[in-house]
Amino acid sequence: MDKVLGLAAINAKAKAYVELIKLKLTLAVVFSGVFGYCLAVNEVIWWKLAVLIIASIAITGSANTINQIIERESDKVMKRTASRPLPTGRLTVTEAALFAFCLFGISCYLFVEVFNIRAAALAVLSLLLYGFVYTPLKTKGQIAVWVGALPGAFPPMIGWVAATNHYGWEPGILFAIQFFWQFPHFWSIGWLAFDEYKKVGIQMMPGDSKNTDTAFRIMIYTLFLIPIGWLPYMLGMTGINSALVAMVGGILFLAQTFHLMRTCTDKAALQMMFGSLLYLPVVQIVYLIDKV
Repeated sequence: MDKVLGLAAINAKAKAYVELIKLKLTLAVVFSGVFGYCLAVNEVIWWKLAVLIIASIAITGSANTINQIIERESDKVMKRTASRPLPTGRLTVTEAALFAFCLFGISCYLFVEVFNIRAAALAVLSLLLYGFVYTPLKTKGQIAVWVGALPGAFPPMIGWVAATNHYGWEPGILFAIQFFWQFPHFWSIGWLAFDEYKKVGIQMMPGDSKNTDTAFRIMIYTLFLIPIGWLPYMLGMTGINSALVAMVGGILFLAQTFHLMRTCTDKAALQMMFGSLLYLPVVQIVYLIDKV
């Protein structure tokens, strides 16, 4: 019986640590990094790709853990975050901090030893901006979304630099696409969670309420995705077929913002959020298929 209880306790701890990483979010980030790496190379070295995945999971998991440590008190108030490991006491702050430090160390070692110092520097900068700048700024105003969009756009850039050890226009364009994509994505989430965020003083939308003016601002940022989607083709990174797909995807995504402007409903915001979750991976996969 004691052995069974011991195994149950270990499993519960392990599950809590996985929740700290925010595995679904982390895997989405890792996918973008893998996309950048695969787009940069002529031939994929599979063991290096596996290392990149591990390093990316570690640095993203560390950043997400830091985020939850800082927000543990506000997480207790919001329904969607109240069951996280720190608010429920399934993990202590010390345990979470040690976990974040270990993940950070593993990631830095792998990036430096297997790839290069430039990729490692971007990964560290991403963690610092997300964990120690964006997270505290969330209660200070709308500037937080702008700051948070920076580390959120780094993954494909990190993947490219890890493969090439080179900064340039190509990783910059991959950064720009993901940077502008984040605004309609996170603002749709902010729209849906507006009341909960308001309770803890977090402002995640470009306006003060769920109205036409706010939806209009969301539409403006979504509009940028249409011309930016052509840039990989114009730089010779991909073919014209992927540029056309990116343009069509951008137009469909934009149409969802017009629907939000007309209705100003949570249902329209939810549809836009799912549209954003579909847009980015589809466009990235098409770029890979059509790469020159």
